[in-house]
Amino acid sequence: MVQIMNDMFRVGVFASTHGIKGEIKVHPTTDDIDRFDYIKDVIMDCGKAGMKELEVEGVKYFKNMPILKFKGIDNINDIEKYRGSDIYVTRENAIPLEEGEYYVADLLGLDVYTDEGNKLGVLKEVIQTGANDVYEVLMSNGKTVLLPKIDECVLNIDLEAGRITVHMMKGLL
Repeated sequence: MVQIMNDMFRVGVFASTHGIKGEIKVHPTTDDIDRFDYIKDVIMDCGKAGMKELEVEGVKYFKNMPILKFKGIDNINDIEKYRGSDIYVTRENAIPLEEGEYYVADLLGLDVYTDEGNKLGVLKEVIQTGANDVYEVLMSNGKTVLLPKIDECVLNIDLEAGRITVHMMKGLL
């Protein structure tokens, strides 16, 4: 049985086939490419064909792209039709988090409040810039504000309360 989307995390996109034995190149969408060394099972969103659970038989790398081989898929014709599909892992198979780290899927939709107690809006997107993440908050007036995920700005994340507390630094609005 396939999990609901909130319990799955996208780790890549099926970019192209590799050879003729059913291997695929994956464009990684995870911040840790080495995570593919530990993946045992994935779920591929095959569009109209539905969600397909696949067991990873082998992993190798070519030019910073993981190449996956799935058990029972030994021919290019059996996998090529799914090119462009998103590849997910379940929450149970996700990389364990360090203290103060969160899965993006758990943050999206949280209410965002200022440190003065006013509701600013709802977290719409987390943009990964390399230096630090940026939180895109949809405000009640329909506009968005971008907040850097730095200690001076994002003060507290409380998943249980469904709330993020931020300090509105000068120039952000």
